[in-house]
Order: sequence, then structure tokens, then C-alpha cells
Amino acid sequence: QVQLVESGGGLVQPGGSLRLSCAASGFTFNIYPMTWWRQAPGMEREWVGDISSDGSMPDYSNDVKGRFAISRDNAKNMVYLQMNNLKPEDTAMYYCRRSNSNYWGQGTQVTVSS
Repeated sequence: QVQLVESGGGLVQPGGSLRLSCAASGFTFNIYPMTWWRQAPGMEREWVGDISSDGSMPDYSNDVKGRFAISRDNAKNMVYLQMNNLKPEDTAMYYCRRSNSNYWGQGTQVTVSS
């Protein structure tokens, strides 16, 4: 069955960096675009960005463009979210999702605070 497992979240100070990972299994990973989403307390889940199946076309929300970068390693069935210059408003649970599907990971918490 399809599984997506995020990791790498934690507590970081403003201006810091984190790299989230998402391990995929149970499907042919290299033919699917992948996406990252986040959900802050009391807020709706929002799209962060996505990456094409071959990794050539990442796209980002305006809130994170220039600070976050999505990459993937199709040999390892992994997708990554590099987050730089983190801000308190980036605090949220972060999820990976297989594009255009109802397959989500369990999420990993990112907290940006001094």
C-alpha cells in the first residue's frame, strides 16, 4: 500500500534552516509529481510547493519562494523540503502528498521560535 513518511521537523530559531524528508513506498515513485503542504494551528492546510516526476520543475507558493527548495531522489524514493531563513509564521505541521491523490503522510512538526 502507499506510504508516505515525513521526518526532519523540530524546533529552530528564526533565520535558521531545516531539511524535511519524505520517504515514499508502495507505488512507482518516479512517475508521480510530489507536493508539500503545511497546516498551522487553527488554519486550513495550505500548499507549499511541488516538484515534477523527474525533479525538473519545482514550484512554490509566494510565501516560501526564495527560501524553500524542493528536491527528490528517485533512486531512493525520497522527496525533500529544504527550508532556509525560517520565520515564526512558518510554524506548522508539514505534510508530503502524492500529487492529485488522497495519499498523505502523517506530518512532521516545524516550530520556529526564539
